[in-house]
Amino acid sequence: MLRQRTLAETVTARGIGLHSGVPVALTLRPAPADHGIVFRRIDVDPPREIRSRAGAVGDTRMASTLSDGELKVATVEHLMSAFSGMGIDNAVVEVDAAEIPIMDGSAATFVYLLRSAGVEEQSAPKRFIEVLQTVEVREGEKWARLDPFFGFRLEFTIDFSHPAVDATGQQVQIDFADASFVDDIARARTFGFMGDVDALRSKGLALGGSLSNAIVMDEVRIMNPEGLRRPNEFAMHKALDAIGDLYLLGNPLMASYCAFKSGHALNNLLLRQLMQTPGSWRETTFEDLQHAPIAWARQWSWA
Repeated sequence: MLRQRTLAETVTARGIGLHSGVPVALTLRPAPADHGIVFRRIDVDPPREIRSRAGAVGDTRMASTLSDGELKVATVEHLMSAFSGMGIDNAVVEVDAAEIPIMDGSAATFVYLLRSAGVEEQSAPKRFIEVLQTVEVREGEKWARLDPFFGFRLEFTIDFSHPAVDATGQQVQIDFADASFVDDIARARTFGFMGDVDALRSKGLALGGSLSNAIVMDEVRIMNPEGLRRPNEFAMHKALDAIGDLYLLGNPLMASYCAFKSGHALNNLLLRQLMQTPGSWRETTFEDLQHAPIAWARQWSWA
């Protein structure tokens, strides 16, 4: 049986919020089967929780933010991407601020934390959302689509008119039957442009951004002295974001995701459209590992 997974132990870390600039303590705890990923704000009295689900996503400006009334947990996508890539179904995420720490701007630190905690298989079967018919959303020239596929693959195209981005390629294709989240995706960092900093900070965004947690570009070049971690890091980070956004569905997807210039808002709209389209999906489990998609069995053995 392809089983659900949680953490074997509790792990903690500290960092800073990318947009808030506020120091954040993060604790990742094991959770029982069928619990899902739940975010707990411990800086409020009493502590309150928000369950990871598409309908809980509120603000999508520059990040995915979970909301329950006035309660918020922002910038969850990199951590959710790590949970997805490591096959973690159930966990409690405790924070003492309204934002997940940005760490180095990728999912690599979260992968390290999850590996440090260890992974524990549970008795319940892993519950997939299997896409049965194509669902697509569009906003102007931007679009995102889910197609039926026995496994999980992504094709993401960006379109940034900048010499540094042009030189690295504007598209990535990932099939988890032969790609590793840890080795191929997790280290891709978020990026931004110096020309946008003042406008973002005037809106209360990117207050914690720096060369230590993002790729930063001026008009012609990358300003980080170490350069890029991989040749296609820009497009790969957008795929990393999409993996995290899609995992906010609450279950792993069996689907092919294809997008052009999509972002957090459009990714969430795609999930909502899927859930609201009768006959477009079903819940699937695998009692026999031989009948499960090779993408998942191989991916999580590498994790």
